[in-house]
Amino acid sequence: MKQRKIIHVDMDAFFASVEQRDFPQYRGKPLIVGGSPDKRGVVSTCSYEARKFGIHSAMSSARAVRLCPHGIFVRPRMQAYKEVSEQIRKIFHEYTDFVEPLSLDEAFMDVTENKLKIPYATEMARKIKRQIFLKTGLTASAGVSYNKFLAKVASDIKKPNGLTVVTPNNGTRFIEKLTIDKFFGVGKVTGKKMRRLGIRTGLQLKERTLKELIDLFGKNGKFYYDIARGIDNRQVNPHRVRKSLGSEITLPQDISGTENMLNILTEISEEVEKHLVNKKLKGKTITLKVKYSDFQTVTRCRTLSREVNDSETIMQHIKDLLQKTNAENEKVRLLGISLSNFPNDKKKFVQLEFDFVKMFY
Repeated sequence: MKQRKIIHVDMDAFFASVEQRDFPQYRGKPLIVGGSPDKRGVVSTCSYEARKFGIHSAMSSARAVRLCPHGIFVRPRMQAYKEVSEQIRKIFHEYTDFVEPLSLDEAFMDVTENKLKIPYATEMARKIKRQIFLKTGLTASAGVSYNKFLAKVASDIKKPNGLTVVTPNNGTRFIEKLTIDKFFGVGKVTGKKMRRLGIRTGLQLKERTLKELIDLFGKNGKFYYDIARGIDNRQVNPHRVRKSLGSEITLPQDISGTENMLNILTEISEEVEKHLVNKKLKGKTITLKVKYSDFQTVTRCRTLSREVNDSETIMQHIKDLLQKTNAENEKVRLLGISLSNFPNDKKKFVQLEFDFVKMFY
């Protein structure tokens, strides 16, 4: 079987880089793209100058301004980012039709068989990075390897404007030295649990048996067992079936009382219904997302016997799901609803970008 050649390209501080390109006054300065710090905003991304102050995506804008009082805050210009994303996507397709976008600013490519008959994936990655810079004026980082997991991890090693290659010969050594927080697919909560168990590196993860990992992490245990050994057989899929669609709102102020929350959730459910109808989608699984004032996030979900897409039915179940949270006794800063478990019709339902998200800036 021919060894696969996978490239993962990830744009560097994408939203912020577009802003610094388009507005020279922002260049070299700590730029934060996101909501206003005095209106409960959230950081979407920030420039590398801002990251030096400890600012990162998903941080509250209020905290970001405390860390960097002289930071410049700008609201996202999604249309501008989408236009650049389309330019980048066209470059990818010059090399292969096997392109799997993960978001506006990153994608996998399977270049095992490529249109330009270039024998080396590393050479292709360099050419792609160069074309992106010439076309958009922006830099990208790339990872090259023999599977998706390693290519994704590699792209993050030498940011910004980096290129990291993990070959079959050095894959084992690369994984064993990797710290758990660098493992794509290991979230913050799982990473914390692993460190508590003494699993801090790929080597220490590899030392655990399959049974141990399944006992500790359930069905994800098999995934962790495999990636610790460099095993990832997932294909680059240019037609990703949509897994969920939803909407969420970060509130201008913390709220209390389930009646207030239900009023807001009704508005959200109507927004979700509109998007479901527009995309001709119906789902079986309804998920409620609640973020408390202390930033703790909980989700509650329910799977129905039939597919739905109307706000009235969604809200009937959201009311029950809300009761299964601690919202009655806590102040809440974010509410969200999503539907998933769509019919498995790959010809009809294709995910092109990310889910709709609404925020109050």
